[in-house]
Amino acid sequence: MKYLPDSSSVTREDCYPSRKPGLLGGAMVRKDPIVYGDCQPLSPLTPSKLKRYAEQGFVVLENLFSQAEINFFTQELAEIKQRGHTDKSEEIITEPESNEVRSVFRIHKSSQIFNRLSRDQRLSSIAKCILGDEVYIHQSRANYKPGFRGKDFYWHSDFETWHVEDGMPRMRALSISITLTENHHFNGPLMLIPKSHRHYIACDGETPKKNYLSSLKKQELGIPSDSQLRTLISNGGISAITGKPGSIVVFDCNLMHGSSSNISPDPRSNLFFVFNALSNKVEAPFCDLPPRPEYICARKSISII
Repeated sequence: MKYLPDSSSVTREDCYPSRKPGLLGGAMVRKDPIVYGDCQPLSPLTPSKLKRYAEQGFVVLENLFSQAEINFFTQELAEIKQRGHTDKSEEIITEPESNEVRSVFRIHKSSQIFNRLSRDQRLSSIAKCILGDEVYIHQSRANYKPGFRGKDFYWHSDFETWHVEDGMPRMRALSISITLTENHHFNGPLMLIPKSHRHYIACDGETPKKNYLSSLKKQELGIPSDSQLRTLISNGGISAITGKPGSIVVFDCNLMHGSSSNISPDPRSNLFFVFNALSNKVEAPFCDLPPRPEYICARKSISII
């Protein structure tokens, strides 16, 4: 395992500045490893899959969950969505132009079923393998894209936001997305830019107070410029993640990704669990603003998985 100093033992340094006054957006070579550990005996992540993850920034594992499990999760997701239509909690995010539920955050805390899922060895073993450390859930959410109405998520690196607005020090986190519905090219599937995880894109603009209130509906800060995206795409292309329910996508915290609007009649639903290394716990945000709420970024309620 490659050693990375505990951030609490060194002078605080912003290794990945972005959205700073006078700082023009640009690209820098990633300063951190991509893979910190090795494959575990009981993990579904094989050495060849791990190699692909390191090279491309993501890997797809098909049929990791059975249809019976997916049905069970889908039923729970439907009940959560139904509650979301009447629940005024900040954890319920609606579409920017309607009251349709867009996302529900902290599902591993509000649902016993999804709490158990977040601790499922099939997922946690992958996270521990790649991150080479004990792990915890930094963020969890359900994303809904209703037919005809589900809006896009523009291109972004999660790490840029987690670093600037949450204070995540280094690139030692990953996301696992579980597909609950069929994802095809017409219902706004997750799109990734392979190899984009190798460079960090600093973005223009300054973060306003409580930016999350608007950014979770429609992200307008922390997004690359057109020229930066052209460069990334010319190098790696675009991969649309399509397939049947029960598969997972594991992708690096710095991988550029997004999705288009769903203009088909078919809804799309996915679960997201963000695993962070215990040695990479968040600090004060690097934008000199108060931390985002706990439901977006686990800062106090950290449970080792």
